[in-house]
Amino acid sequence: MKHSTPRSQLLVVLLTVFIDLVGFGIVLPILPFYALRFGAAGIGFGAVVSAFSLMQFLGTAFLGRLSDRVGRRPILLTTMIINVAGYVLFAFAGSYLALLVSRVVCGFAAGNISVAQAYIADVTEPAERSRGMGALGAAFGLGFIVGPALGGLAHHYGGPAAPGLVAATLSLANFGSAYRILSESLAPEHRTHRELWDFGHLREAFARIELRPLMVLWGMIPFAFAGYTVLLPLHAKATFGWQERDLGYFFAVVGLTAAVVQGYIFGKLVRRVGERALVRVGTAGMAMSIAVVPFLGTPAALYAWTIVLAFSNSITAPAVTGLVSVYAGAAEQGSILGAAQSMSALGRLSGPAVFGVLYDVTSAGPSFVGAGGVMAAAALISGFLRPATRAATSAAAPASSDVTGIT
Repeated sequence: MKHSTPRSQLLVVLLTVFIDLVGFGIVLPILPFYALRFGAAGIGFGAVVSAFSLMQFLGTAFLGRLSDRVGRRPILLTTMIINVAGYVLFAFAGSYLALLVSRVVCGFAAGNISVAQAYIADVTEPAERSRGMGALGAAFGLGFIVGPALGGLAHHYGGPAAPGLVAATLSLANFGSAYRILSESLAPEHRTHRELWDFGHLREAFARIELRPLMVLWGMIPFAFAGYTVLLPLHAKATFGWQERDLGYFFAVVGLTAAVVQGYIFGKLVRRVGERALVRVGTAGMAMSIAVVPFLGTPAALYAWTIVLAFSNSITAPAVTGLVSVYAGAAEQGSILGAAQSMSALGRLSGPAVFGVLYDVTSAGPSFVGAGGVMAAAALISGFLRPATRAATSAAAPASSDVTGIT
């Protein structure tokens, strides 16, 4: 029976997602300095960030469907080894091209999040599935908190290669534990041979009038937020002289705020006001806190507005996720959420490149204001979301534990 699956196997899957996000976050504070060291400006840095998101977008679709054919275990184990190779390449990257390739490799391996979700769905009963996915989201969020701080400290005390080597070591340790503990969760009789490259779910989602504004939001919000994550390190270095450790602490504060809000505050707010109101308030809050950045004169002011940004994002992301359960039928939750995640990935891969170019061509002011303007437009579009009944909203509540959000 599914419920007899050892708890240790679930812990290994959660550890896999945690290490994926530690590995992603660990390079976040040092990535812009790597790119600048190789002569890359805003567009070059944006391309490195976009490459990761593009490959994750492709990897999520491909690896999830491939795991339906061959099983979850071999895909999870293989991506752990791919991660090791990617982080070692990152540690010793001697050129911009090597840096770019390392992010392509790690981005594809990070597509194993869809396989981890499928594993949990395989081994949990329907009544426990929301709790399992919530734990997965918590592992995701915790990894994002630990990663940037660890990356900044590793670089500060161990040198440029240290963050990549730490991430590679964690992935290798994860492989060792998974190889010993993780059993296959997908029975042979449940395996399918679906088309590996099928994006028809996007077309189907946009064809639905009630889902169309939601899909647009799933693209716009990550587009603007991903642009902000490229602009902020460049601006903070130029304005305040921040280095790797400073950015590590900064992103750790963002992750900690997100964990507190999504783990405790969001549940209370959504029961009182509903998802639509939180999306409107959250996108408006993000618009203001992004657009104001170039006008801030001290690091303390930047931290204060960043907490506003993190809070706003942390009430928006799970609310938009929860709306999938409101607008989609019970039999199409996975398909519609998959379409939403695809839109999110498209936003994350295009935002860094667009705003990186804007930063190079203009300056910090137009770039941050432009990203804030996109977020303000998202706030206006959220007004077109259909009202949700209290019953539907309550049914959607488990999605609020998804710390992964749409960024």
